[in-house]
Amino acid sequence: MADLERPERLQIMLSADELQAVENWRFSRHMPSRAAAVRELLRRGLAAEGFLTAGIGSKSQEFGVISDESRSDQS
Repeated sequence: MADLERPERLQIMLSADELQAVENWRFSRHMPSRAAAVRELLRRGLAAEGFLTAGIGSKSQEFGVISDESRSDQS
């Protein structure tokens, strides 16, 4: 098997609302794939935050794609 350009995998779980937000962003920017869109969003987020380092004791649920306030506004 040939060497993979991106040999590392990252699996994430998203709510339906989070996935829809990613998909809407992806299609509005004509991204070629969901993976490409997620990589671009990660790149932009890291650049905006100067390589954000999670605080000690931070939980995964604290790092959603959209905030809880945004979700409740859509109801």
